[in-house]
Amino acid sequence: MKIGFEAKRAFQNFTGLGNYARFVIRILSENQPQNQYFLYAPKAAKNPRTNFLFHLKNVSIVTAPKTFLKSSWRSRGVVRNLKNDGIAIYHGLSHELPIGLKKAKIKSVVTIHDLIYLHYPQYFKWLDRKIYDYKFRSACKNADKIIAISEQTKRDIIQFFEVDAEKIEVIYQGCDASFSKKVSDDEKAKSKAKYNLADEFLLCVGSIETRKNQVLILKALVQLPSNINLVLVGKKTKYVDQLNDFILKNDLKSRVIILSDVSFQDLPAIYQLAKIFVYPSRFEGFGIPILEALTSGIPVIAASGSCLEEAGGPNSVYISPDNEEELAQTILKVWDNNSLQNEMILKGKEYAENFEDEKIAADLIELYQNI
Repeated sequence: MKIGFEAKRAFQNFTGLGNYARFVIRILSENQPQNQYFLYAPKAAKNPRTNFLFHLKNVSIVTAPKTFLKSSWRSRGVVRNLKNDGIAIYHGLSHELPIGLKKAKIKSVVTIHDLIYLHYPQYFKWLDRKIYDYKFRSACKNADKIIAISEQTKRDIIQFFEVDAEKIEVIYQGCDASFSKKVSDDEKAKSKAKYNLADEFLLCVGSIETRKNQVLILKALVQLPSNINLVLVGKKTKYVDQLNDFILKNDLKSRVIILSDVSFQDLPAIYQLAKIFVYPSRFEGFGIPILEALTSGIPVIAASGSCLEEAGGPNSVYISPDNEEELAQTILKVWDNNSLQNEMILKGKEYAENFEDEKIAADLIELYQNI
């Protein structure tokens, strides 16, 4: 079977949507090698995160013709390439599909990651919301099947877009295989020195923005003993100014490190150096950093209220995203209890096995075959 993918973000995005695209392409190529996979992207740039895509034996990369405006090619012109390549199924990996697939008799699947722009419109520009709404609704209407990356997202698609539940399948995503590999003591020591990390610390990974709610950890930190430090890793937004103001006003500068320039290759070591992973986000489509933490063998404390329980499983601990006292008490409870930590680590790794590559690849192929 020839399967095509909208692969712009696989080559150009190095956070959530790009990670998902590269993950799907990799696990299908490795675990379902009987198929041919075609990646359609405006351009295909080589870098440490994308180099492997150029070396997968059953993967072909197709870029936009120079005569085409790249946005026009992605939204319409690519269909001609799909027909010429004999594509049976086209999978839009992040919320959108080109026009003309039905006329070309090409089956289609779209992955919807989240509908956060509808839950929290205040975090998005008016024009961006309008563009998202048009693309998301159109893709859900025209796709033969919709993949939701969590039960939360499935419920949202049904509620906001009034899509028949039978059209939607929940297929979770996994995390990069590097997080399951034990990092050597030498490599951990190098990362510790490189980023000036404490011997023990709380860790939170994710874009530093209002919705992620990192200020809750700072508020909890004020109530915690001075030997408990925090490392925040993620792309900075204006929200970081609010965090820095809080840090200065509450004399936390010696206890908090904010890192925005961490290479992906160093992330597994940082996870494995951490004592507890804290993720107080108000809303997520899934929460892949939680799965990265479980896979790395780190106890997880996360916020309730969206889908984080799906990512963290029954043995992680969940707190209100508005209660810093509850978070502080929960951190102390885990921090001071080695037996609880060990149980959370063991059960967390067991739960993470639900998101292994082979299972997710098989689920994807089964969905493709049943369209």
